[in-house]
Amino acid sequence: MKVYFVGAGPGDPDLITKKGEKLLNTADTVVYTGSLINPKVLDFTSSSCELYDSSGLTKEELIDIMLKAVENDKLVVRLHTGDPGLYGAIQEQIDVLQEKGITTDIVPGISAYQGAMATLKRELTLPGITQTVILTRLAKKTPVPEKERLRYLASHQSTICIYLSTHILREVISELIEGGMSIDTPVTVVYKATWPEEQVISGTLNDINDKVIESGIKKTALIIVGEVLTSDSYTDSYLYRSDFTHGYRVGDSNE
Repeated sequence: MKVYFVGAGPGDPDLITKKGEKLLNTADTVVYTGSLINPKVLDFTSSSCELYDSSGLTKEELIDIMLKAVENDKLVVRLHTGDPGLYGAIQEQIDVLQEKGITTDIVPGISAYQGAMATLKRELTLPGITQTVILTRLAKKTPVPEKERLRYLASHQSTICIYLSTHILREVISELIEGGMSIDTPVTVVYKATWPEEQVISGTLNDINDKVIESGIKKTALIIVGEVLTSDSYTDSYLYRSDFTHGYRVGDSNE
């Protein structure tokens, strides 16, 4: 008996993994996050598949649906937006299922930060700029450990991708500046990355809040902060330098 936790990707149905698509093709029961997942992803399911939108359910209710389906020898998919392992609240579901003797598999998916950077055609880790990416959120109902407050993370001056915080963007900006980031630091907010209605709003810590307010965007958006968004002063990678030797090529200087 098994339940598959599948990442649906950031929005574009073509970005789900082949394994995820195959599981949806053969699933008897799919419990999906209707408030976040592109409905077109459900087109991969069969006409006989039972579909349950978890957006209006409690944890107990959605667990009960999965348990009953597994008990009836049905192939069950728990479909999450993006990658299930990031802000997916899957651990609490997995733990209950395992207590009931049900095993689980996780099929990873493309997360919003990956979809957003593909849209922006930018690299998150530019040599000479930063080699670190931080994925985080601002504390509200879900607490964030004190040592992980945004102001402390900002002190690293690395690329920061901030989830679930667009509705409190002013607080995000305040924390980043408090942590030492300049008001001229580039910021981009990507609404519904890879969806047809995707929007990209770019600016700096100084003006991004006004731009986002004007757009009316309050949720389903990712905030990306860092010099990688606009900098052209990065250094080229050693990997392709003609004088660099590695396991597959001898550099010019070593001939």
